[in-house]
Amino acid sequence: MGCGSCSSGGCGSSSKLGTVPAGCQDNGSCMTSGCNKLDVYDWLSDMDLPSNYKPFDIVEVRFKGSRKDFFVNTDNIYLEMGEMVAVEPSTGGYDIGHISLTGELVRLQLKKNNITPDSVAKKLYRKANETDVAKFNAAKELEWETMHKARKLALDLGLSMKISDVDYQGDKTKATFFYTAEGRVDFRELIKRMAESFRIRIEMRQIGMRQEASRLGGIGSCGRELCCSTWLTDFKTVSTSAARYQNLSLNTLKLAGQCGKLKCCLNYELDSYMDALKDIPNDVDRLETLAGMAYLQKTDIFKKTMWFSYPGVENWIPLSIDKVREFAEMNKGGVKPEALEYTPEAQEVKKSVVLDYENVVGQDSLTRLDEKNRKKKKKKSKPKTPAPANTIAEKKENTPGERKQLPKNQAEKKNEGGAENQSRPKRRFNNRNRNRNNDKSNKTGE
Repeated sequence: MGCGSCSSGGCGSSSKLGTVPAGCQDNGSCMTSGCNKLDVYDWLSDMDLPSNYKPFDIVEVRFKGSRKDFFVNTDNIYLEMGEMVAVEPSTGGYDIGHISLTGELVRLQLKKNNITPDSVAKKLYRKANETDVAKFNAAKELEWETMHKARKLALDLGLSMKISDVDYQGDKTKATFFYTAEGRVDFRELIKRMAESFRIRIEMRQIGMRQEASRLGGIGSCGRELCCSTWLTDFKTVSTSAARYQNLSLNTLKLAGQCGKLKCCLNYELDSYMDALKDIPNDVDRLETLAGMAYLQKTDIFKKTMWFSYPGVENWIPLSIDKVREFAEMNKGGVKPEALEYTPEAQEVKKSVVLDYENVVGQDSLTRLDEKNRKKKKKKSKPKTPAPANTIAEKKENTPGERKQLPKNQAEKKNEGGAENQSRPKRRFNNRNRNRNNDKSNKTGE
């Protein structure tokens, strides 16, 4: 994957000879999984150095994955971050890497890693030429195919191991296979078969789950690239107590990362929580009052508020830490305070907390969209009320275009006797009126 901002193909791809730093040239602040992965920000790059200043002769070189090493620049070659160089490996031949740090920052890195400058013995040979880059690219193209063949050989031998990555040396003479396994694995027969198949020197190196995730990379639950594959180089132990101190739910699915272990980010804010917990009493889980026993339900660490509730009562009562300590001392002396809900301090804390939690993210309700959708669905599902019969009849009479289609025989009969049918109701109406007039005249005559 190349740099997201410059669309390069990775380190050294913008220049075949490596004379120009590849990627976005942002001095290591890009932090993508391409050009400047695991680099340190060079905050001395824009500073003018004294004329008689002798540059530091040790450079830091980055290889595939999170592997870095220090080399002595004996020939005082001018180097910039991102350039490809040929260096001395631990075995014979040479290896190709990218410059990750130069100058005085390398001295600070050595001090951080407890390495003395005199102990660095490996040498930097030269800048990578066109032949070195071509051989390096050819070796990297073989890694994917080699890894799948090695996995197949391990399955044929029935070995309980997972080969996760392969790293070829720059001169294409050696390959390092990284694998994970639960226990010890006898891979002597596997090495023989791989040496016959690949015709190179082979080194097997067992790594942990965290190292495997850092080499493979991925997207975390936060939506960003994994810390171990972008900037994190040292892995500290993470325990479930870190989640308990931060009041996190002990759900293994939420606390585990891509590697299957506890997330490294659980340790990031642990020190702040530990400092805040010093002021909160950890031995008060219930308070005895005149209204009954009140049990601790929740602790807001940074606001220093503890919430208590009575059995069978849904409302929680917030109390400040000072008030909780006061009630705890009263209980130790055998004194029971009044009901917690009648204390004015609790009411003030409750009001302030409600105001703080009323609008957390600038919205009235986090489920406001869901409520609108439910209302719309309810409107659609409402049955339409039937209209009165009179209005339906009026609509039928007022719509001249809508007429019932009758069969041909009935239509012909209707056309033939149309006049007779129209005159009949009038005659009936006239006969009825005549009968009514006769009845009235008879009554008057009597």
